[in-house]
Amino acid sequence: MRFKYNNFNEVMINRVLIRLKIIQIVYAYYQNGSGNLDSAEKELFFSLSKAYDLYNYLLMLMVAVTNYAQKRIDLAKSKLAPTKEELAPNMKFVENKFVAQLEVNHQLVDFVTNQKKTWDNNQEFIKELYDKIIASNIYKDYMALPDSSYSDDKELWRKLYKNFILNNESLEQLLEDQSLYWNDDKEIVDTFVMKTIKKFDEKLGATQPLLPEFKDDEDKEFARRLFRRTILNSDYYRHLIGENTKNWDLDRIAFMDVVIMQCALAEILSFPNIPINVSLNEYVEIAKMYSTVKSGSFINGTLDGIVKLLKEEGKLTK
Repeated sequence: MRFKYNNFNEVMINRVLIRLKIIQIVYAYYQNGSGNLDSAEKELFFSLSKAYDLYNYLLMLMVAVTNYAQKRIDLAKSKLAPTKEELAPNMKFVENKFVAQLEVNHQLVDFVTNQKKTWDNNQEFIKELYDKIIASNIYKDYMALPDSSYSDDKELWRKLYKNFILNNESLEQLLEDQSLYWNDDKEIVDTFVMKTIKKFDEKLGATQPLLPEFKDDEDKEFARRLFRRTILNSDYYRHLIGENTKNWDLDRIAFMDVVIMQCALAEILSFPNIPINVSLNEYVEIAKMYSTVKSGSFINGTLDGIVKLLKEEGKLTK
């Protein structure tokens, strides 16, 4: 999945991600043919929790790379005949103040303790990533600084993450091998990691808050209600879609497009506090990235026609 969004709220699992996950789970619900709504709902929330796990895991990656760098320094010093440079190395990278703060972060430490997730079994990838980093001008310019501030240290990792972790095929393959969910989630979770780097404040030390999983119970209820309405009212939504695609047989419409429109109609008809244009824009953007080339304009036109009809019939008043 390739999905670009810049207007994230200060929360990890926001409604953008919730909509995406619901579309995935609804699509799988029909493809698998199990018809078990409760099981599918559990899968939805498990999928959302895995995205939050990935957020924590990618934060840990920066610590893992730094610790690997320290090990390289220690090994060089322990050689039989270390060089002068190996005995007195530049310690700026391994003493990065931002990473030091991240390593002792209370929430991240709890995650490591509870989930038992580390990068210890992926040292080959860590080495590959570290070698790319130290060969870069970003690293060389940073190491050449006479001194580095907390701001410099944080900016280093913002640049390194953007250049070496965002679009890293080796990392994407590694994550996919660990979890079927993670490869789909990585691009959107990367955005949250970048936001977290930017928000870190040296004064907060180990108590620096990470992005919470959910903003509040309202977002959890939004996910549950939207998912169930999409499935339970599917016949009505598909009737509306069929009535507004006169020149199309419903069976000829891309199935993903049908699922996206079902979710959109469930939201438009079930959540009076969400403006119609917000819902329409969200699902049209999803369609552009997640379905066929022409899906965005097709879904936009179809949903627009349905909304006008429902308003004329007095079934939609917002």
